[in-house]
Amino acid sequence: MVVRALSFGVVAEAYERFRPGYPGELLELVMAYAGGPIRTALEIGAGTGKATRLFAEAGIAVTATEPDADMLAELRKHVPTNVTAVQAAFEDLPLDTSYELVYSAAALHWTNPEGRWARMAALVRPGGVFASFGVPIQLADPDLKQAVRAARAPYLEDDGVPSPDSTPPADRPMEWPGTELQQSEWFTDVRQAVIERRLTMSAQDYVGQLSTVSAYVMLQPADRDQVFGRILQVLPATVELNAQVHAHLARRHP
Repeated sequence: MVVRALSFGVVAEAYERFRPGYPGELLELVMAYAGGPIRTALEIGAGTGKATRLFAEAGIAVTATEPDADMLAELRKHVPTNVTAVQAAFEDLPLDTSYELVYSAAALHWTNPEGRWARMAALVRPGGVFASFGVPIQLADPDLKQAVRAARAPYLEDDGVPSPDSTPPADRPMEWPGTELQQSEWFTDVRQAVIERRLTMSAQDYVGQLSTVSAYVMLQPADRDQVFGRILQVLPATVELNAQVHAHLARRHP
């Protein structure tokens, strides 16, 4: 897992170029849940700062942590001055400072499950907020999705990107990491939310986005080129994407 978690640096510029940012609705969701002003935040696995910008531009002093030096270098090009960038893995963060908000954008699954929530609780101030969110981007057209699956199959059976659930958000059972938060002794008021979003991009940019997904990053270069060539052959010039934001929120016990 560590190898895959640190695989993104080689595609840092592509990650910044092709991965979509986060919508203002996510900031509104977190702020409404907090129920008051948030002045300080810690970000775990900040990548190139896609989510960092959303919170920093709202005036929050963000400490953005990221273990990969190349990703962090790319982040520094794009974030405002109220961001402190720190190269560190979640497991190595000092526990002598706590924050009103601790969040992770599409990165929590790279952290070590052992002791995860005890460590997280030490970083969130009592009464403060923890948030985890991500965007499992998928082609909106099921026929195109199947065509891409068949195109990549000789090289990659599963790209690890979960398919969106067609069940209405209000009716869905609690998903990870909400399930772990509900069982944690340190957190309460666990909530799950989905922000609906569709995006349109060129087939080339969609493949650029795939080039930042760890399953493709880990392929041998020749195989990766073959996969992307096969995928481009089955796609129209532009594609519509399901880019729902899946979020989980919890409050640190006072």
